[in-house]
Amino acid sequence: MIKRVYIKDLVTFDEVSLELKNGLIVFTGPSGAGKSLLMQAILANLGHGTSEARLCEIEMSQPDIESDEYLLSDPTVIKALRKDRSRYYIDGQNISHKKLKELMKKSVKYLSVRDKSNLDSHDLTDMVDRYISQRESSYSRVLDNYKNIYMTYRKDMNELCLKKEEAKRVNELIEFTRFEIDKISSIDPKPNEYDELMDIKQKLSKIDRVKEAIKKASIIFEYEQNISEVYSLMGESEQFFTDTMNQIRIDFERFEDQALELEDIDIEYVLDRLEKLHSLVKRYDSIEGALKYKQNKQKELEAYLNIEHDLSKLEDKISTQKEELMSLALNISQIRKQYIPIIEKELSNILAQLKLPQITITSYTSKEPVNDGIDILNIKMGKTPVSSLSGGEFNRLRLALMSLSSPQDSSKEVIFLDEIDANVSGDESIAIAQMITNLSKNRQVFAISHQPHLSSQANLHILVQKSGDKSHATILERRGRIKEVARIIGGENADNEATAFAKKLIGRHSNSKLFGIDNNRNRSVI
Repeated sequence: MIKRVYIKDLVTFDEVSLELKNGLIVFTGPSGAGKSLLMQAILANLGHGTSEARLCEIEMSQPDIESDEYLLSDPTVIKALRKDRSRYYIDGQNISHKKLKELMKKSVKYLSVRDKSNLDSHDLTDMVDRYISQRESSYSRVLDNYKNIYMTYRKDMNELCLKKEEAKRVNELIEFTRFEIDKISSIDPKPNEYDELMDIKQKLSKIDRVKEAIKKASIIFEYEQNISEVYSLMGESEQFFTDTMNQIRIDFERFEDQALELEDIDIEYVLDRLEKLHSLVKRYDSIEGALKYKQNKQKELEAYLNIEHDLSKLEDKISTQKEELMSLALNISQIRKQYIPIIEKELSNILAQLKLPQITITSYTSKEPVNDGIDILNIKMGKTPVSSLSGGEFNRLRLALMSLSSPQDSSKEVIFLDEIDANVSGDESIAIAQMITNLSKNRQVFAISHQPHLSSQANLHILVQKSGDKSHATILERRGRIKEVARIIGGENADNEATAFAKKLIGRHSNSKLFGIDNNRNRSVI
């Protein structure tokens, strides 16, 4: 529930500070005073509409929020700050307005006489399922099992769609990948080959000069004997010289052999091979990079070639899941159909109190499973489809649906009703007031009302007035409530008869602890 509201600089309101309680909270006051403006500011902090206030802060106790993204405390503080645009925070953490609305979806319900949305097949199915679950505990387990399988089914269906899109491009991908592989395979590079060929190229470029140099240097062997004789005459060992000359002879012979080998190499082949290898080095940075790229492309090609096999396996898996889903959905559908006549009867009894005709719920079966099964539900009031109902009829129907089935922990639910009892007869007003009062016994309900019956049953009565161009919000005590209800009954100059009737209406409920007001806690704030 909402424990506290603080608003600063809201159009005609300078400041509003309200300490709230559970139950029925009614806003009343003359037209144009700012009731809807005040409610909309609160709703904006809960994801409905945008905030017009410079600052709006709401403190909620035990909200029905599930979030892995935000760390939340109890109570939870939701704040909106408006400068050039509105920024929203939940327990000090920045949050988008869209995400805020998603988080508050379970906790907050909003009905306006001008709004005829949110009563589609999904809403009706949810109402029917909650009604059944409150009477059959095993039904909730069946639903949960179905929804878990459906989540996996949808995930696999999304994957299948992606794979089918990929399959449309697979032939082109296979052709391109094969081209890339063949381009490298046709050259068939070997590790270190490029460096080795570059070394050969350099040697080939010097072969003639090497042969010429060896030829010129070989003259030293003609003087080898003379040098040995010098060592002998000097009585010195010539071993070092002999070994050196032998090593030179060996090296020269090796150089000549290498030169002969190089003469057998096809220089055109080497240059052509180097050109091809250079194209790979230029594109892939190295021969090793080209070989690694080829290896990766071969793996990709294998995956592309297996895609048809993967598609077939995934389709078989999805087919099995769908069979299981359809079996569960048919079982769920049969249970719903058993309860629909009971629900129709209960709803019709509630609607009769609201002076509305009986309703009929029709059910059609879809060929494809969705999150809540295969049932497509529709509702008519008498012979009139929901889409043709007036705003008042539509919202009275929604009140009846709320009254029919309460959530598991309805004390966490907050309902906002914007002039839900507008333009109705006296009997209808009484019935609507009673239904809203019943709803508020285990919920917090905010309502804007121009009718005395709903106003007189409030747990907390907030008067919105305007003095000059400034609006004020005041929490009323008993005397103030009687005066305000009398104004609603008899106008600005209510007579004694209107005052007496107001006392009677308020007195009818003031003896109940449910409707008692602690005037010391809830002080008027302007």
